[in-house]
Amino acid sequence: MDELLKMSNQEITRLETMQRIKEKRLTQIEAARLLDLSVRQIKRLYRAYKTQGAAGLVSRRRGKPSNHRLKEETQQKVLDLLYQRYADFGPTLAHEKLTEQHHLSISRESVRKIMIAEGLWKPRRAKRPPLHPMRQRRACVGELVQIDGSDHAWFEERGPTCTLLVFVDDATGQLMELWFVPDETFFAYCEATRHYLERYGKPLAFYSDQHGIFRVNQPRPLATTPGLTQFGRAMQELDIQILCAHSPQAKGRVERANQTLQDRLVKELRLREISDIQTANAFLPEFREDFNRRFAVTPRSSHNAHRPLLPTDDLDRILTHQETRTLSKNLTVQFKQTIYQIQSDRPAYALRHAHVTVCENPHGDVTILYQNQPLAYSIYQKPARQADIVDTKTLDRQIKTPPSPAPNHPWRRYGHHLNGKPIQEASPHDAD
Repeated sequence: MDELLKMSNQEITRLETMQRIKEKRLTQIEAARLLDLSVRQIKRLYRAYKTQGAAGLVSRRRGKPSNHRLKEETQQKVLDLLYQRYADFGPTLAHEKLTEQHHLSISRESVRKIMIAEGLWKPRRAKRPPLHPMRQRRACVGELVQIDGSDHAWFEERGPTCTLLVFVDDATGQLMELWFVPDETFFAYCEATRHYLERYGKPLAFYSDQHGIFRVNQPRPLATTPGLTQFGRAMQELDIQILCAHSPQAKGRVERANQTLQDRLVKELRLREISDIQTANAFLPEFREDFNRRFAVTPRSSHNAHRPLLPTDDLDRILTHQETRTLSKNLTVQFKQTIYQIQSDRPAYALRHAHVTVCENPHGDVTILYQNQPLAYSIYQKPARQADIVDTKTLDRQIKTPPSPAPNHPWRRYGHHLNGKPIQEASPHDAD
């Protein structure tokens, strides 16, 4: 009875070639050239064919485990670590941690296959991306810097939700600045921008979305409304252009960076048990350096477009909230419901109806400038606090929840519940 052999297409081709050599219709040199093998290999194959027939051309390794397979103890250690620490990690990030933190010799594809087999990762078919016109990266570092704020649960359930300000260089994709802040505000961007300017210098332009911090979004601004926001005015004084994107896809580099950070940075903070803004900001330089080492690209030009800060660039004054006011005949000015009385040795008529600039820093300290020189003042009147105007982004944080009393606080004795059980209110006749 004839034996049934399983042969691959390559083995079938070799069998036909050996038959032609046997029939003297092909030389061994021509067979080597046809199969792209050496003459020595052809002689070995022909010798196996003459002694064993077609079975001599079948690979001896078929049906046997590979010599390069992953060791069982290594695979078991990977499984234990995945379930203990990296169950919700992606294959790429999990591979980085296994090789760098635990010094395991394993490929990224092997980690991916293990996670798929264990149900920790579901392979997804790549979606057809929407068509957006491609824009080439800028040539120089500092030519265009994309900025954005990402409001996310960065500390998961361990801490409050906060905002991460992200500065990404368009030419290289480097994270130039990362800074955690409670809310996305003007002073928050001023703080992050100060760090950027002191570290790198002044870029040519910032590329942002159409947030009210960067752009006046009133369709028809009033004559009394300035054409620049406070941040726009500050950047104009520093000779930094602000460009606003028409859509999120237009500033895709910082948007994609936000998605990556919401995955990687959240898990790095979890591994280090960081749950507050101060500790997280202290860790960010280390994370930024590691991120740039992995993902930054080389710019087309080696020229650095950053410009140094000038002696006239007074960041303490420029990065403040500034408004123009006119002094009254009594040399008073009102700012944020507070009346300030100017103290000056000059004659009173010299400053009447003079235009001054009121500057407020992030700590609430006020400076009044006249011709770029500070004026001494005293607070004449500070009325009672009125209702604050807040936006929807900061509404939840503005509502302050009263602190809960201690379990043994006397207040709990007079409530309707004590240790989780209802209490009947005492009757006035019980004291009789």
